Amino acid sequence: MNSNNKVEAFNRYRTAMNERMMQAPNNKIIKRIYSIDTLTYQDGALSEKTKELLGLVASMVLRCDDCISYHLQQCYQLGVTTEEIMEVFGVANLVGGTIVIPHTRRALEFWDELSESGKT
Repeated sequence: MNSNNKVEAFNRYRTAMNERMMQAPNNKIIKRIYSIDTLTYQDGALSEKTKELLGLVASMVLRCDDCISYHLQQCYQLGVTTEEIMEVFGVANLVGGTIVIPHTRRALEFWDELSESGKT
């Protein structure tokens, strides 16, 4: 597989479809959800990094690969280490059970691409 293939494909698709969704008529609810999402992950009593790690665990337990990839990228940009990511994977698998294992495999592959390429 070409280096960063999954990361680049994810970013291209996410950007294109987010733009498409924002252009759709009568999407006030979607715009508000996006706004709440942005506000939620800002520094507060908990740091942005902590909130992204929490989002990653929740996404893994809910088994949403798109959300997992998004939070992995945010974590990477915030300087989360591979050691920290592996602990998060452990928490997610403990909470979510063995059904989370396939998502952990894909998450680790995505994280490795981020780490190897240095791209965000």
